[in-house]
Order: sequence, then structure tokens, then C-alpha cells
Amino acid sequence: MSIWITVLQVLIGLGGGLAVGSGLVAFITVLDIIPRLTQLTNAHRYIRAFEWSLVMGALFFTLIDFFHWGARLPLFVSSIYGIFAGIFVGTLAAGLTEVLNVFPILAKRLHMDGKLLYLLMAVVFGKVTGSLLQWFLHL
Repeated sequence: MSIWITVLQVLIGLGGGLAVGSGLVAFITVLDIIPRLTQLTNAHRYIRAFEWSLVMGALFFTLIDFFHWGARLPLFVSSIYGIFAGIFVGTLAAGLTEVLNVFPILAKRLHMDGKLLYLLMAVVFGKVTGSLLQWFLHL
């Protein structure tokens, strides 16, 4: 009886993983995140590298999470990793907002049509401040 419960748990886990993975791929594909990201960074010739980096990063960090791997790295190495992770998330978010035209719509609704740069800077400084607070205070 116990083997059937284990098999059922494996099937449910695989089904859930396939559903979430398919949703992520659909999200990235439908919104053209990678092409927009290469357009924003002016790196059209590296589009395959962007795609493979996304796939390999997702696979690598899934394995890290699945097998509970850990690394005790020096602060300097962790800082470099954090900088690159932040750059990745920031550029991915920039690509997403570029696709959805979030900021022009938000500026229009807040009656800040001529002050879009101030809105963008407020978001950037808020993100940097929040990240620094989390980094230094370990919240």
C-alpha cells in the first residue's frame, strides 16, 4: 500500500511541476520577454545565449532546491552573486514592463504624464533602498 502512495505523490509532484513550468514558458513566450530584453539591452546577437541562460538557470536552481544543496561562500563571492542576480531580475522586470507598457499607463492614471522619469526613478530608488535594507538588516 505504501508504494502506491509514493507513486501517487511522485505523479502529483511531476504533474504540478509540469503545470508550473508550462505556465512559466507560456508567460515568457506569449509576452516575448526574451526578445524585448535583448532589445532593451541592445544585444540582439546574443538572443540564444539569453534563452539558454534562462533555461539553464531554471534547471540549475531547481536542482539546488530539489536536492537541498548549500554553499558557504565568502561575503565577497555572495555579493558578486547578489549583484548579478539583481541585474537579472531587474532586466527581466524591465523587459516585462516594456511589454506591458505599465509605466505609461500608471503615469496617466496618476496624472503624471509629463513626469514619467520621476516615476521611474522613484521605483528604482525604492527597489534599491529595499534591497539594501534587506541585505544589511537581514529582514
